[in-house]
Amino acid sequence: MTLDLRADPIALTAALVDIPSVSHDEALIAGEVEAALRAQTTGYEIVRNGNAVLARTNGGMSRRVILAGHLDTVPIADNVPSRRDGDILHGCGTVDMKSGDAVFLHLAATLENPRFDVTLIFYDCEEIAAVHNGLGRIERELPEWLDADVAILGEPTAGVIEAGCQGTLRARLSANGVRSHSARSWMGENAIHKLGPALRRLAEYTPRSVDIDGCVYREGLSAVNIRGGVAGNVVPDDASVDVNFRFAPDRSVDEAVAHVTGIFDGLSLNFEITDSSPGALPGLSNPAAAELVTAAGAVRAKYGWTDVSRFAARGVPAVNLGPGDPNLAHRRDEHLPVEQITSVTALLRSYLAN
Repeated sequence: MTLDLRADPIALTAALVDIPSVSHDEALIAGEVEAALRAQTTGYEIVRNGNAVLARTNGGMSRRVILAGHLDTVPIADNVPSRRDGDILHGCGTVDMKSGDAVFLHLAATLENPRFDVTLIFYDCEEIAAVHNGLGRIERELPEWLDADVAILGEPTAGVIEAGCQGTLRARLSANGVRSHSARSWMGENAIHKLGPALRRLAEYTPRSVDIDGCVYREGLSAVNIRGGVAGNVVPDDASVDVNFRFAPDRSVDEAVAHVTGIFDGLSLNFEITDSSPGALPGLSNPAAAELVTAAGAVRAKYGWTDVSRFAARGVPAVNLGPGDPNLAHRRDEHLPVEQITSVTALLRSYLAN
């Protein structure tokens, strides 16, 4: 297969979807993207890093804009190859996020004399554990490729800018008891019962909302998993509940830890932080980001965590902007209206064009 970057980005999206690229299996699509960029673009320095492909102009412009998207998808669910039904394109990755990749690739091949220097990053293993994330690898091995004035992640937003992202923190609260026969329960200590006060505090928790650069981030603290029990006739001697805190990006991870710790202060439970990632401030006061928002005409907060956090940590304002409804990502019936591919392409062309 040869990708035609100058074709309509709708057709290019379908072609990308037709190349299976489940996480850890991106070699074929990375090879096709690399070959197409080398053959069909001019003025780009192109580098292959594992199953990631990077390309950038070096025209000495006053600003540099990063366009970044991941090439991998979740496991295929009988939804490859792509299928078009009128104005709807179906297939694994149509939403998350081969339509965004197609927009970026098409602009690289068709945008003449852009007014900014442009860096393209197409990376692997975003859909799995962060330790495998190709953008993280690039940050470690080629950090200078992440330097820019603004970064645009092609994550699905239905064509609306979603700025910044929430941070996420996971904690485990565990209780110990004494095992006994349930017919003589008074001889034991029920570990599951000891979780009751923590669950009540979760049920009574009032989340905070905070406005940052006109984007309202609502926090949430939720029990997401609970473990306990031995058998139908045994009082359990251990139990635990996993808690997920999605916090606004004005909190640091340390501040989020302190907040969650305070919620459960005074309870006789073991408390352990199991995972955390910082959020990303929208950074819309930055001139490059503000100009993008003006071009888009609308902006809202990003609920959830994305790789914009990696750029924000480097002082690069970053936004999510791509075709597709994020609520349809990863579904067996993943699909999007093709008009969104066209509109996002037009928006970014207007922003980047000289």
